[in-house]
Amino acid sequence: MKSEWKKYLGPGPLVAAAFIGPGTVTVCTLAGVQFGYELLWALALSVITTIVLQEMAARIGLVSQRGLAANISSTIKKVVWRYFSIGLVLLAIVIGNAAYEAGNIGGGALGAAMWIDFPPISLGKLELQPLNFLIGLLALLLLFSGSYAVITKVLTALVIFMSLAFISSALMVQPSWRLLFEGFVPSVRSETIITTVALIGTTVVPYNLFLHSGLVAKRWQDVSDLRYVRTDTIISVVLGGLVSMAIVITAHAGAAYEVQSAADLAKGLEPLLGGIWAKYFISFGLFAAGITSAITAPLAGALVISGCFAWSTDIKSWPMRGSILLILGLGLVFASLGIKPVQLITMAQLANGILLPLLSAYVIWLANQKGLMGNYVNSSKLNLISMLIWLITLALGLLSILKVFQWV
Repeated sequence: MKSEWKKYLGPGPLVAAAFIGPGTVTVCTLAGVQFGYELLWALALSVITTIVLQEMAARIGLVSQRGLAANISSTIKKVVWRYFSIGLVLLAIVIGNAAYEAGNIGGGALGAAMWIDFPPISLGKLELQPLNFLIGLLALLLLFSGSYAVITKVLTALVIFMSLAFISSALMVQPSWRLLFEGFVPSVRSETIITTVALIGTTVVPYNLFLHSGLVAKRWQDVSDLRYVRTDTIISVVLGGLVSMAIVITAHAGAAYEVQSAADLAKGLEPLLGGIWAKYFISFGLFAAGITSAITAPLAGALVISGCFAWSTDIKSWPMRGSILLILGLGLVFASLGIKPVQLITMAQLANGILLPLLSAYVIWLANQKGLMGNYVNSSKLNLISMLIWLITLALGLLSILKVFQWV
């Protein structure tokens, strides 16, 4: 019985950890402050979308025993399209992850700073943040442990505690259940469009598809394990969605009406939870969100690089460790030296806007290839749902591109 239970433990928590980062915490906080429960339906839609796409990516990884990056290299026959696809993936995932890693490290340090006060170290005109280096070092030590099992266990524990922190906060503010359920009724206003896109976009993350497919292939080797894969995926994504909703609920109850970051959320909750409780729950939640994303982003980027060039994806291999060090190191530099990689982030947003509909279309196509998937191809019902999901990713991609050029 014990061994049967362990079979359900897979990389799903890493997927949840990846999309619940400081950016998600901040977006959900702003959504709760500005619109209350009105956009909970968008988070519910994002959870459904994420489950469908992640299940297909995980199923492809299980059946083919390869990650999506390796499948792109081997299944796209035309040389021009193959190199275009690989180049786009590397641009969006690798450069994007390096740019956003700064936010992950900075967010984790922001949460820890509520408990530990390390003054910045001045070097001429530069100010080094010791907490950023501490967060980066913790992430690097775990990634260099050389064990996917250890990484999964640590992140699973962090995700569980992070979930308890945010969900407990949401319950403690005693939300109106009637208004809560009304928030799941879809409604779109011109004022909420950008926030709606941001909420869905922070959950449906392109690099998660690469991360999940690659790790599933390492965790399970037999297609008969598909039920474990699906259970692990659904529970983890739903839990991640509940955390996002809890942040929205908590933010709406707070008194901070000019929230610029999730750190302000604790101050706004002081009248409701008391200063100590607010500080404890929110600071730990933000720290966990930052450190978990700081671990998964370099890992996903390394899997993509190694998969695209057919290098070893063993976490102890030099290609993996070198790629991890590159992405984490760049993020640490951006975060610690106060460098704002605006152009890199803009480029990553643009590439992700193009990549999301292309990658989701590729995942759907791959999941229907009888030669690769055998009896595990998509059903007709799933294909119908997948087409609706693809239209959502297309809309998200277009809006992301328009946002980069400030046309919306």
